[in-house]
Amino acid sequence: MLSKTIQDALNDQVRIEAESSQAYLAMASWAEIQPGINNITSFFYRHSDEERMHMLKIIHFINDRGGFAAVPALKQPQLTFPSIKHAFKALLAHEIFVSESINKLVDLALQEKDYATHNFLQWYVAEQIEEEALARTLNDKLELIGDDKGGLYLFDRDVLTVTVTNGAAE
Repeated sequence: MLSKTIQDALNDQVRIEAESSQAYLAMASWAEIQPGINNITSFFYRHSDEERMHMLKIIHFINDRGGFAAVPALKQPQLTFPSIKHAFKALLAHEIFVSESINKLVDLALQEKDYATHNFLQWYVAEQIEEEALARTLNDKLELIGDDKGGLYLFDRDVLTVTVTNGAAE
């Protein structure tokens, strides 16, 4: 059985994951109307779907542990971006925020001696290492490209094939 403190904290993480999904969905919608970046658009749509799955995983965990997962109200995400670079910088900043939130949850689970929740959260810790590494790598690539349209073309071509292994993006 989850304590009220853990349940509330996990429900807050449900909100964060849902807002992540919405933020990346907004990025995808914005990218979709930019010319020539179809793979970047697909990347953001996939990322949105992934965040929704992260949210659902927590919802099921809360309910399976005898708690009640509350579906949260969401704030409006940023809808437009000055450039692709700005969208990917927002992606990295958001992933860092999510990592910090997961770390606080892990700390709370340990304080409460809720080892089942601690164990459950280890998947999220590992996932966030990968998400941050991927976001950093993509931002680094965009910095290298600068304002070169040919570079952006190649970035768009390759964005769906960048993978992360052992915390390092390839």
